[in-house]
Amino acid sequence: MKRNNHILEKSFDFSVRIVNLCKHLQSDKKEYIMSKQLLRSGTSIGANINEAQAAQSTNDFISKLSIASKEARETKYWIDLLVKTDYLPAKSKNVQSIQSESIELIKILTSIIKTLKEKNGK
Repeated sequence: MKRNNHILEKSFDFSVRIVNLCKHLQSDKKEYIMSKQLLRSGTSIGANINEAQAAQSTNDFISKLSIASKEARETKYWIDLLVKTDYLPAKSKNVQSIQSESIELIKILTSIIKTLKEKNGK
């Protein structure tokens, strides 16, 4: 299960970006409600992936990664909503980059979960 260090690093770096984005939203845009939701879901991805590293079984590992996947989808939702409500500029390279990163995390997590379920006969 240690072979997923790439996803650990990627999710941690994403969490750092989310924290910085939320700081910007709160200090510059005075947006507190959606940014708090984004902060919770965006940092939860990496926390759940990290927690999965100590899973007691393959099923437990899959369960933790599934939670991380749901949080990644929620994070994408909040980012998209912040763009649509003009709190974040759609044409910004930073915003486009974080949107792409959220999609990439979803794809990676989906792939890992799918592969593990197939190997586990589920």
